[in-house]
Amino acid sequence: MMKQKKSRKPWPTKDAMVQIYENKLWGGDKSLYYSGLGSHHPEMVNPYLEALSSFLDDFETSPVVCDLGCGDFNIGKELVKYTKKYIAIDIVPDLIAYNKKEFKAENLEFHALDIAKDTLPPGDCAILRQVLQHLSNAEIRRVVEKLYDFKYIVLTEHLPEVDFLPNKDIISGQGIRLKKQSGVNLLASPFNFKVREERCLLSLQSRDFKGLVVTTLYGV
Repeated sequence: MMKQKKSRKPWPTKDAMVQIYENKLWGGDKSLYYSGLGSHHPEMVNPYLEALSSFLDDFETSPVVCDLGCGDFNIGKELVKYTKKYIAIDIVPDLIAYNKKEFKAENLEFHALDIAKDTLPPGDCAILRQVLQHLSNAEIRRVVEKLYDFKYIVLTEHLPEVDFLPNKDIISGQGIRLKKQSGVNLLASPFNFKVREERCLLSLQSRDFKGLVVTTLYGV
């Protein structure tokens, strides 16, 4: 009688992300915490910071920003000055503890939270930069329910260059949907995120990255 293969159970997202940083699966041998080339490559980072700083600086009153998945904070640290309060959130407790020691500002807070499970702090604008692409559809649905509490969402996702079937499911972790010729589209099924405004802030292509890295502004 043939033994049936045991199905591989997905790790909890927190454990998966801890392993990514501990084993440096996104690179950065010299850095204690490194969120990948997408958070450090000048061709990706500089245009993004220009677009986001312009958007945040255009508010009559400086906004409260929640950075949902702040990572090593290489990008977030440049945006703090444009906000009334910058709340940086990540699921890895040791990473948050490290960031608290490394980055200081009167209007800066760090919190170790699971954005799919935990209550999020209130704010005007939520930033999700290449975060949802690593989550399963079930986790994304739980995040989407909380995004309605914000006035604006700035979402960055890694997408195929050609037309694609969105939102193919994955196991949460290091990989993204690009390998399945798919990507996250919050307005499509099964998420069906309802917005009053949608505007592309930035679309980047680099010889070092396959596909497009697209930043979209949603007004809720």
